[in-house]
Amino acid sequence: MTTKTLLSLGHGYSARALAARLLPEGWTVLGTHRDPDRAEGIRATGATPVLWEKEALAGALSRASHLLISPAPTAEGDPSLALLSEEIARRAPHLAWAGYLSTTGVYGDHAGAWVDESAALAPSTRRGEARVKAEAQWRAIPGLPLHIFRLAGIYGPGRGPFEKVRRGTARRIVKPGQVFSRIHVEDIARVLHASIKAPSPGTAYNVCDDDPAPPQDVIAHAAELLGLPLPPEVPFDEAELSPMARSFYAESKRVSNARIKHALGVTLAYPDYRTGLAALLQAEGGN
Repeated sequence: MTTKTLLSLGHGYSARALAARLLPEGWTVLGTHRDPDRAEGIRATGATPVLWEKEALAGALSRASHLLISPAPTAEGDPSLALLSEEIARRAPHLAWAGYLSTTGVYGDHAGAWVDESAALAPSTRRGEARVKAEAQWRAIPGLPLHIFRLAGIYGPGRGPFEKVRRGTARRIVKPGQVFSRIHVEDIARVLHASIKAPSPGTAYNVCDDDPAPPQDVIAHAAELLGLPLPPEVPFDEAELSPMARSFYAESKRVSNARIKHALGVTLAYPDYRTGLAALLQAEGGN
C-alpha cells in the first residue's frame, strides 16, 4: 500500500494531536464524527471527516492502512466493535498497525505503589472494568496488529488547571497518600507516532510522565505560576464531588513509563507537570 492512511475512530483530543504529526508527513487522516456540524472543523485541520455511520465507516476502513481507536466503551460494550465488528475482522490482516487508547485505570488501586505493564488487570471502577473487557475484545480479533496504550490523566492546551485557578473555583482536595500519573497530549502523540514507526503487535504501553504527584500539588503549582493565591485546601471526605470525580480517588498508584522509553526510544517533551504547565502558560501568552 503506497498511501499511508489512518482511520481515526473517535477523532478526539489525542487523535487530533497525532494527526497534526502525520499530516505534514503526507499521510491521509480520516477522522470520524457523530455531528455533521463538526465536519468542517475536522476538514480545517487537514483531516477528512467521516460520519459515524456504518456504510461511511466501512468505506473508510477499506482504505485504511492504520487504525486508531479512541471511543470509550459504554454499558453496551465497545462502540466501534458494536457497529463494525465484521468489517474490522475482515480488514484486520491487511492493516499495518492498530492502536487502542485505553487507561491506566485497568490496574486498579495499588495504594501509591509503582506498577508497570506486567501488573495484573484488577480495576476497582466500572470504567476500568469496561476498559479491560474492551482490551480483551480487541485482542481477540485474529490478525489485528494491535497495540494498547494505557493513558494516564490527560492535560494540554485547553485542558489544564489554569482557568479554574483564575476563576477562583479551583480547590486543593487532599486525600493522604493519593497520587495520580499524568501525560501531556503532545507526548501521547509522540508515543503513538513512535509506535507506528516501530510496530510491535500485541504490546501494551503505559503512557504517562515521570512524576506521579498528589493532585493538590498540581493546583498549587498552577496558582504559583499565575501569581495567584493558593486555592483552599479541602479534605477529601468533606469535598463535594460528582460520582465520576470521586471515583478517580478510589485508585492511587505510580505508573511506570519505562517501556515507552526503552522499547520505543521516546523522550518526553513534558516529563513532569511543572514543565507541562509552564509550556501551557507560555503558549497562552503568560498570565
